[in-house]
Amino acid sequence: MEPVDPIEDAEEARNELRDALTEAGVLLPSLGLDVVSLGSHYLPPLVDLGRCHPREARKLASALRSRA
Repeated sequence: MEPVDPIEDAEEARNELRDALTEAGVLLPSLGLDVVSLGSHYLPPLVDLGRCHPREARKLASALRSRA
């Protein structure tokens, strides 16, 4: 099995999350990869959820509660 590139893995995770959020009607406009972790030799690339409008935060909270 081929080793997974950490950046590609983080990009795929971000895309999966974006798709799931879109299905739930939630928009996180700053969703992306964390720039600091991308340049680090010590941290794996991290997915940065970023900032969002309070309305979107409430939609996300509601979506999580309904699936719990």
